[in-house]
Amino acid sequence: MKKAEHRSSRTDVVETLTLSELTMFCDTTADWLVALVDHGVVTPVTPIAPEWEFTPPHIARARKAARLMRDLGLNVAGVALVLDLIEERDALARKLALIQG
Repeated sequence: MKKAEHRSSRTDVVETLTLSELTMFCDTTADWLVALVDHGVVTPVTPIAPEWEFTPPHIARARKAARLMRDLGLNVAGVALVLDLIEERDALARKLALIQG
């Protein structure tokens, strides 16, 4: 019987992604991410465009935005609206859960 090898369970935690890293992660273009920033969908940590860095909550929003645009054919304004509505629904669900306790 072959002995099982112990594999490292190390997980790298990403604190930020640069503009170029996020475009690769979302499989999009820099112009698309600039449009997301212009519409307030995501907000970079640093204010200067070529050196933008994004934190995990905004990385997740960008990824969701990419899926919405790809799967539903929404434009950037539509994506911004849908993401805001999803977050509002989630906040209301959390409040309701607390009330129902």
